[in-house]
This record gives sequence, structure tokens and C-alpha cells, in this order.
Amino acid sequence: MKSNEKILPLDHESRLVEDDHHSIRLWLRLLTCTNMIEAALRTRLREEFGTTLPRFDFMAQLAKVSEGLTMGELSKQMMVSGGNVSGIASQLESEGLIDRAPVPNNRRTFCVKLTEEGKQRFSEMAEAHEQWVIELLGHLSSDDQQRLMATLKRVKLGIADSLD
Repeated sequence: MKSNEKILPLDHESRLVEDDHHSIRLWLRLLTCTNMIEAALRTRLREEFGTTLPRFDFMAQLAKVSEGLTMGELSKQMMVSGGNVSGIASQLESEGLIDRAPVPNNRRTFCVKLTEEGKQRFSEMAEAHEQWVIELLGHLSSDDQQRLMATLKRVKLGIADSLD
């Protein structure tokens, strides 16, 4: 190994053998990159804001919709179970970051909104989150990013076609 080569931690790609199909290699490379970015974001959210990525995602969904969302809508948008959403909602409500109110004419459904404190807190986290992502991907040139976005769009469309 050359003295200027960086040693990468073991990851999904470390399972590869030379004769693995390139589609498997590509899949594991994408998974590895995603997991590395996600791990960095989780660590920074925990260290700098004392929060978790699911809580950040929960608040991000609410930040997009000023009138609020039902717990069911949040569960669907976050692609997690209702129990996960309820647990996060209880934590955020106890911290004064969200309000939960029953939906008129439906006592079993709650509408959730960010409080003013929640909006401020999320704004701070979102700004930092954006900078972290820029930092993590900043080594790519603008041209590299555009090419990668175009390629990943083709990947996404191809996958969608094959699932139909």
C-alpha cells in the first residue's frame, strides 16, 4: 500500500470477490456510500443537536406543511410504522417542539404541527444538515455531480420500469 492511500473501514464492498457481477459490485458501492453518508449525518445530529435522524426526518416532513399532517400521513411519508411515528411524536411534544391536536370530527386522528420553538430548532438543524451534505460531497466537481445525478436518474427509472 502506498503511504498516501487511505485505509477504508470494512463495509459492504469488503464482501466482494473478483468474479462478482458488476451489478452486484455497483449495488454494494451505492449501499456503502449511502451508509457512510447516513452514519456521518447521524453522528453529527447526535453530537451537535442531541437528536436522531428519525426525529430530524419527522420534523422535516412537518416543516414542509404549515397546516400540519396527521400521524398516518407522517407514517406514510416517512415510510415507517405508526408506532415509530407515535414514539417520536411523544418525545418531540414533551420537548415543546410539536403540537398534537385531534382532527375535528375524528377523535382517533391527530394533526401534528411544529411549534414556533420547533420551527426555529428545525431551521438550525436543517441549515447544518445542508452544510454537512455539501461538505461530504464537496470533493465532486459540479460536472461530476451533474453526471452522477443523470446516471442515477437512469438507474432509478430502470428500476421503476423493472418493478412494473
